[in-house]
Amino acid sequence: MVPLLLVLLLAIILFGIGFAVKVLWWIALAVLVLWLIGFLARGTTAGGGRGRWYRW
Repeated sequence: MVPLLLVLLLAIILFGIGFAVKVLWWIALAVLVLWLIGFLARGTTAGGGRGRWYRW
């Protein structure tokens, strides 16, 4: 009975980790899209050149 419970616990843990990793991939993809939009739509400077793509 104990080995069966350990296998079920391992399966639940691995499923949870897999779900979390999948969610993190979707978040990373959304951040990448937002970064690309910001990179492509950045404003110009007073001299007519492109501004910095970062804020620091």
